[in-house]
Amino acid sequence: MVLEATVLVIDNSEWSRNGDYMPTRYQAQIDAVRYLFGIKTNDNPENTVGVIANAGDSPQVLVSLTGDHGVLLKGMHGLGIRGEAHFDIGIQIAQLVLKHRANKYQKQRIITFAASPIDADEKALVRLGKKLKKNGVSIDVVSFGENAANEQKLAAFVEAVNNNDTSHLLVVPPGPHVLSEQIRASPIVGGGGAGGGGADNDDFEFGVDPDMDPELALALQMSMREEEERQLREAASQQSAGGGSAGQQAAAGGGDSMMDMDDDEDIKRAIQMSLEEGGQGSDAGPAADAENDDLVASLVGSLPGVDANDPALQSALGSRRERGEDADAKGKDKDKSKKA
Repeated sequence: MVLEATVLVIDNSEWSRNGDYMPTRYQAQIDAVRYLFGIKTNDNPENTVGVIANAGDSPQVLVSLTGDHGVLLKGMHGLGIRGEAHFDIGIQIAQLVLKHRANKYQKQRIITFAASPIDADEKALVRLGKKLKKNGVSIDVVSFGENAANEQKLAAFVEAVNNNDTSHLLVVPPGPHVLSEQIRASPIVGGGGAGGGGADNDDFEFGVDPDMDPELALALQMSMREEEERQLREAASQQSAGGGSAGQQAAAGGGDSMMDMDDDEDIKRAIQMSLEEGGQGSDAGPAADAENDDLVASLVGSLPGVDANDPALQSALGSRRERGEDADAKGKDKDKSKKA
């Protein structure tokens, strides 16, 4: 984190009324000033930022070096568009503000906007740049609106003040883009150079800078939390429904098994009753026994997994027939002995 004191110089001249930058050149600068103030003060809690308006009869210090966002808003309240810009004089006053900074360990930086033609000649700007470099002041220039008229002068000025790539010239062409977004993607705030005050260029959460629009950032965070909670509730309800369905299926499967077991028990009881009835009705003769044998064979064959032609089953049925025949023979012998 770079310990730094920064002065922002606004071009609030009549040229800033133009609407070739969204929404106007003037308003684009105001939004960029708020953004840069947040970037600098968040980068290091001991950083300070001041603001100067360089148009009108003479440049005016709106905000002395401060880290208080409320002081920034209060100082810029009532600022309006007026007169012509004094590019070089505004930078000289910014240098005096930095010279009287309370913390002498802070590095010195000026970020100035150029939204109107610059009256100073190139040689005067080069002399001013060398003076800034001698006093250890770095400078970033944001040129937009009158690029063709100012580019050569500004390039020579930045080259004169530059020391180890600590100063930068950003030329922003007209278009629907937001000025602060162009600054964020530049070396001015750490997008490729050492003069960005140590701020990184990572994307903000949800794509919104909380320093530029804290209410929108907070609303997006709350919306994201509500969506996550809703998804968690849906997942929990789906799991509960899935568990209930599985339980119902298991219960249904268990019911089928119970029904199968009940059917098997009924068949077994029917066979047992048939066998008992066959034993009791042996006096009915061989014809009845044959009918009983056929009934038993059909019932046993209807059991699931039972082969009616199984040799063991046939042997058991054959033994039953033999017992029945022996019983019939004994009964006949008894009858003969009674008659005799």
